[in-house]
Amino acid sequence: MKGFYRSKYITPSGEVRYAAVTQFEATDARRAFPCWDEPAIKATFDVMLIVPKDRVALSNMNVVERKPYPDDESLVEVKFAHSPIMSTYLVAFVVGEYDFVEARTSDGVLIRVYTPVGKAEQGKFALEVATKTLPFYKDYFNVPYPLPKIDLIAIADFAAGAMENWGLVTYRETALLIDPKNSCSSSRQWVALVVGHELAHQWFGNLVTMEWWTHLWLNEGFASWIEYLCVDHCFPEYDIWTQFVSADYTRAQELDALNNSHPIEVSVGHPSEVDEIFDAISYSKGASVIRMLHDYIGDEDFRKGMNLYLTKFQEKNAATEDLWNCLQKASGKPIAAVMSSWTQQMGFPLIYVEDVQEEGRRVLKLSQKKFCANGQDEGPAFPQWMVPISICTSEDPTCAKVKALMDKPEITVVLKGTKPEHWVKLNPGTVGFYRTQYSSSMLESLLPGIRDLTLQPVDRLGLQNDLFSLARAGIINTVEVLKVMEAFVNEPNYTVWSDLSCNLGILSTLLSHTEFQEEIQLFIKDIFSPIGQKLGWDPKPGEGHLDALLRALVLGKLGKAGYQPMLEEARRRFKDHVEGKQPLLADLRSAVYVTVLKHGDAATLDTMLKLHKQADMQEEKNRIERVLGAIPAPDLIQKVLTFALSEEVRPQDTVSVIGGVAGASKQGRKAAWKFVKDNWEELHNRYQGGFLISRLIKLSVEGFASEKIAAEVKSFFDSHPAPSAERTVLQCCENILLNEAWLKRDAEAMHEYLLNRK
Repeated sequence: MKGFYRSKYITPSGEVRYAAVTQFEATDARRAFPCWDEPAIKATFDVMLIVPKDRVALSNMNVVERKPYPDDESLVEVKFAHSPIMSTYLVAFVVGEYDFVEARTSDGVLIRVYTPVGKAEQGKFALEVATKTLPFYKDYFNVPYPLPKIDLIAIADFAAGAMENWGLVTYRETALLIDPKNSCSSSRQWVALVVGHELAHQWFGNLVTMEWWTHLWLNEGFASWIEYLCVDHCFPEYDIWTQFVSADYTRAQELDALNNSHPIEVSVGHPSEVDEIFDAISYSKGASVIRMLHDYIGDEDFRKGMNLYLTKFQEKNAATEDLWNCLQKASGKPIAAVMSSWTQQMGFPLIYVEDVQEEGRRVLKLSQKKFCANGQDEGPAFPQWMVPISICTSEDPTCAKVKALMDKPEITVVLKGTKPEHWVKLNPGTVGFYRTQYSSSMLESLLPGIRDLTLQPVDRLGLQNDLFSLARAGIINTVEVLKVMEAFVNEPNYTVWSDLSCNLGILSTLLSHTEFQEEIQLFIKDIFSPIGQKLGWDPKPGEGHLDALLRALVLGKLGKAGYQPMLEEARRRFKDHVEGKQPLLADLRSAVYVTVLKHGDAATLDTMLKLHKQADMQEEKNRIERVLGAIPAPDLIQKVLTFALSEEVRPQDTVSVIGGVAGASKQGRKAAWKFVKDNWEELHNRYQGGFLISRLIKLSVEGFASEKIAAEVKSFFDSHPAPSAERTVLQCCENILLNEAWLKRDAEAMHEYLLNRK
């Protein structure tokens, strides 16, 4: 799925046809035409395509002429306008059959969303988002969108989520198409974020491009941050910035605590090294440090600096330090000095804090050291960060009482007027990219803020996530975290539940290696059943987007854990859905599907595969593919794995089917890893040199917890090299060993706690 390639689709009448599409980033424009294929060697492009006359032909620019081709009357010559100066990786062309919906922005830019034939309706949501987003960015950067038109198009076979080609943005169908009846809330949110991300690149990446791939993070980190700003502007009811912490910030910290992480800025030589850095560090850590920087500078100066950067370097290339210089000029703060500690060295700090009450003031002592996934900082040089610190207290949990820049290993901060009964919290809003370890007395005073909800949602989430990571690293005992998790029974916030759910999922996978898998399921049922009963199955009047997401999450979690009332109701509703009596609401489908499969048999699997075949929407097919692995019987697990490589599953989606098997159970994990080894040649041929190969490896092996398997994984990839996934393999082996150490350390204590809590 790279270079100029063909993408298979099925017409409404059931015929198989092909579209011709492009994906050039990072180094595949050279597969389509001879060129100096490097981001800094920019040119203007004049594109002409000779195509069958009944096909749609698109490129970056608008069509200026369409005339019959002299040698063959079934063809036409389509000529596109002269492009601005741009990089080769952003050139694009598409030839195929599409319908479209269109609109103009307030300043006259023509926006079209191209969809499969007969599905124009499904492009309306993305069109609405794009129509709001382009003017938002124009206003934010104070730089107009430089082209006369922009097309957003859904491509059937597509490896990435989307690609920001200038003026012709390509998407997976699931990242662009929304059907009012059959799309769930999380899909809408995903489409809004991806549209926001790709349109931000039209300025940041396309108008001003990184000098070299070392600075890829500038493109991706920035777009991954501003997509949230834009969705927050279009859909304030999504509470999207809280979701950022769970989706990006904590994900980046999880990866960046490993010894096999890498700095945000990486030197890049070979194309396989470029493919390798399209990861959570470039995107999610990049976005997190930009969020921290934006908070440190303030919105007004940040926008001034961005405008300076975009106008100074338009149609040119820039490096990380160019952005720092512009932001420094606009804000008068030492941006380059602060930020280089975050982009040029890997990892992030753990801040230890203790306090003393003196008269009417609280004195805090803060010290920093590198946070390591194994709890030990083994580095010879102790890295230091310039950390923007903010601190709030229970006097006003919503805003920082004190801000300071921590530029040495230890600092003291004084809070005036803070009384003994006030709690003190570091990092309000969870904006600073660091973890916090409190002295036991400070932690004790914070925990009631979880139960009585006086802590802000994002701070309840951050506190729980920090504790979970400290336990995972062996700095505190996991039992302490289980106790804190029980304090979340009154939690109303979707994102807080979502993060809690992820961490319980990690524990559940870890404990699948022990004899007391059942006890952790019981624990999950106890934590989730009160909120599950409160929410019920059916949406109530006046509920919004987040209620829908929460209901789906909670019911799915209870169903997987085998909560009886949920299981019976899921089976009943599934039966009605299959028989056509009462179709399931899109928002409930994943939860119901995974529940009936997890406790299902061969007949359940057959029914699911039938639903998959009948599904007209790619979103529904994906929804089913992701949960098939939940089926428990070994012979059925094999059937699912075989299905993953069949014609029924689009090539980019095979990975999530195999990942679903690996993540579902102990049997699944073993079977999926064996399947990957047995079918390595085909899988490698399909996905080599792209991020899908890394994702496949990560999903299939990261749940293991024994040194023996880590060695096996290492030796397998020594003899079957996958250059663009080298770092992923090292990270996976490191994680497997960390899991083993975690079990050795805490499994007994957890078992005892889970048995005695009743």
